Amino acid sequence: MQGNVIAIIIAAVLISFIAGYLVRKSIAEAKIASAETQAGKIVDEAQKAAEAKKREALLEAKEEVLKLRNEMERENKERRGELQRLERRLVQKEEVLDRKTDAIEKKEEALNKKDMEIEQVKANLNEIYGKQMAELERISGLTSDEARQILLADVEKEIQHEAAKLIKDIEEKAKEEGEKKARDIISLAIQRCAADHVAETTVAVIPLPSDEMKGRIIGREGRNIRAFETLTGIDLIIDDTPEAVILSGFDPIRREVARMALEKLIVDGRIHPARIEEMVEKAQKELEVQIREAGEQATFETGMHGLHPELITLLGRLKYRTSYGQNVLKHSIEVSHLAGLMAAELGADVHLAKRAGLLHDIGKAVDHEVEGPHVTIGVDLAKKYRENQDVLHAIAAHHGDEDPKTIVAVLVQAADAISAARPGARRETLENYIKRLQKLEEIASAFDGVEKSYAIQAGREIRIMVKPDKIDDLGAVRLVREIAKKIESELDYPGQIKVTIIRETRVVDYAK
Repeated sequence: MQGNVIAIIIAAVLISFIAGYLVRKSIAEAKIASAETQAGKIVDEAQKAAEAKKREALLEAKEEVLKLRNEMERENKERRGELQRLERRLVQKEEVLDRKTDAIEKKEEALNKKDMEIEQVKANLNEIYGKQMAELERISGLTSDEARQILLADVEKEIQHEAAKLIKDIEEKAKEEGEKKARDIISLAIQRCAADHVAETTVAVIPLPSDEMKGRIIGREGRNIRAFETLTGIDLIIDDTPEAVILSGFDPIRREVARMALEKLIVDGRIHPARIEEMVEKAQKELEVQIREAGEQATFETGMHGLHPELITLLGRLKYRTSYGQNVLKHSIEVSHLAGLMAAELGADVHLAKRAGLLHDIGKAVDHEVEGPHVTIGVDLAKKYRENQDVLHAIAAHHGDEDPKTIVAVLVQAADAISAARPGARRETLENYIKRLQKLEEIASAFDGVEKSYAIQAGREIRIMVKPDKIDDLGAVRLVREIAKKIESELDYPGQIKVTIIRETRVVDYAK
């Protein structure tokens, strides 16, 4: 009984399992069929959408092709119209040319006809001329060649007389107009360039804070003033003038160094030989800077840029150089302006004229140090620093050492004469005095063993520093006598000149 129950249960379970399987199978098959149906619908819809898109794309492509075709047709139509217009213009031009050609041919025919008529007239005239000449020869008893010679001789005399008279009139008129024009140009240039001229002197006055400072400048037993005069080559004059001392010397550069050094010493208050030497060296360096600045200022005033740096420094040195009492740098600037103004009036090269005028006296910057006239020195310096050939020629010709061959050289020569000839520009006496002092120093410096020489006391004394390793004490005695004899034989001077030789041996060491 129990076994039957178990069998029934097992059978029921199997039946239920089979029934569930069949039910699930039928449900799955139904779902698959539904999915296939739905997939088919989706595929149909996609195909329909693709067909629609394809039709739309074809329509758009056709529209674009139609549009392009219309544009091409329109452009072709316009081009055909333009070609037709050009063809009509060409046809019109051809017609005009044909008409002109016909007119020219008719003119040529008319000219040919006239030429033939002219030839006929000429032949008739020649025949008549021959008959007249034969008749004239018969009446005058002269051949045509003889008559021609007589006629030509008379005409030639008359023409020569008229030509000589005309040439004379032209020369006189040109001379009058040239002189007037030259006067106008020169006067205009002088009026437009009224530079100041201050005659340089040979002394400089230094103010003092008090008269007590004079004793400190002199120093114990005069050692400070001796050291100062030895180092600068300038005569320091201390007299009864209240609160002032005087520096006397013909060399403007030395005098300026001495002035700067003395002013620094007065401000500093510590005055002794070592401090004096230090201040003199400092003043020399500062003066070099000032010289450079003076040269740059001169180029700025004249507008001459691009000069070699060494030429600018040499220009600055001209500030401390005088010629017949005339400051050479101011003179050079004035000559530059004058030459430029005259060049502008004449239509010449203004820049080149101003450059040549500024550099025309550049040789004077070193003529104390280099042998030869300042013109030659200036040409050599300008050539060394690669100046223009026209500038070199203007420098060489500005004193007439060479004949001026360019308008720039003529203008610089004229400007130099104008600047130097203005009233008060030069003082001959001062120049002669300075030349005598320079000659005095040159005589002393020419001897072997001389290191430095300074003319002081207005040329009444010359102080000479010698090299102690070359000149001993006995040699110094002989040297001073030889220098005095040479001065007596080569110089003319009033009174007497004191010759002083200073032989100094300096030994320096440092405590460490």
